[in-house]
Amino acid sequence: MAADGFITDLKRKFQQGDIVLRLVYVNVAVFLAVTLVQIFLTLFNVSASPWMNYLELPAWTEVFIRRPWTLITYMFMHAGVLHILFNMLWLFWFGRLSLAFFSSKHLRGLYFLGGICGGLLYMLAYNVFPYFQDAVYSSYLLGASASVLAIVVAVSVREPNYPVQFLFIGTVRLKYVALFMVVLDLLFMTSDNAGGHIAHLGGALAGWWFAAGLQSGHDATKWINLVCDWFAGLRRPVKRKPKMKVHYGGRQADYEYNARKKEREAEIDRILDKLRKSGYNSLTDDEKKSLFDASKK
Repeated sequence: MAADGFITDLKRKFQQGDIVLRLVYVNVAVFLAVTLVQIFLTLFNVSASPWMNYLELPAWTEVFIRRPWTLITYMFMHAGVLHILFNMLWLFWFGRLSLAFFSSKHLRGLYFLGGICGGLLYMLAYNVFPYFQDAVYSSYLLGASASVLAIVVAVSVREPNYPVQFLFIGTVRLKYVALFMVVLDLLFMTSDNAGGHIAHLGGALAGWWFAAGLQSGHDATKWINLVCDWFAGLRRPVKRKPKMKVHYGGRQADYEYNARKKEREAEIDRILDKLRKSGYNSLTDDEKKSLFDASKK
């Protein structure tokens, strides 16, 4: 009974949580499942590497052609507890921050866009630069870092002067946080984790592409969200439409509901216009709350 209650509680929190919490849940669930399989195989002296390779992104394009799904699955895989811990902390902090400026669908699409661009740049670098010619056949990529950095860069492009508090450091503007992370990845492109740093740069480019494009009216995540919505629709059971019931005298209630809805939409448009013109710090506490509540719908 206790186990059933725990699982039910997790399902409820997942369903009621925002997109950031859902992404964290999926990453943790995949990590736990993969780790348990690894432990089980180890008990029988069976190497887990061949099985893991079917979920990690290969650098060798010939292998990738046979395993194209790895461009998606790799961004939910992690190499250890510290790896997933730091990635999920950054995803939670900056994901929640991004919901003040972007919608839930934008964040979902950006997570996948950053991972895809990071993976593609990783494969491109390993197959083009002679430095990696000895490692291309045996290298695999895993982790959500490219997706996370895409979110960090996108928010920093959207609101570069937003203050971020760091322990022992103090207040730092968001643009300097993103710049520091990008420069760090550039400096370590030839390190032992070269593939990871190259993927981070691909994620950073995706974040810039998305945020800059959105300011000019182009949504780089639109096609990803269309695919995600299509897959989500496959999982939903088809519901029969209830028979229409006519309630006389309800026209006034409908009118009042539509009027309130238009009033809320007008208020959000006004806040977004103020945000674009004057920045996040110009908003009042009530305006910030209204914007945050609207982003979760």
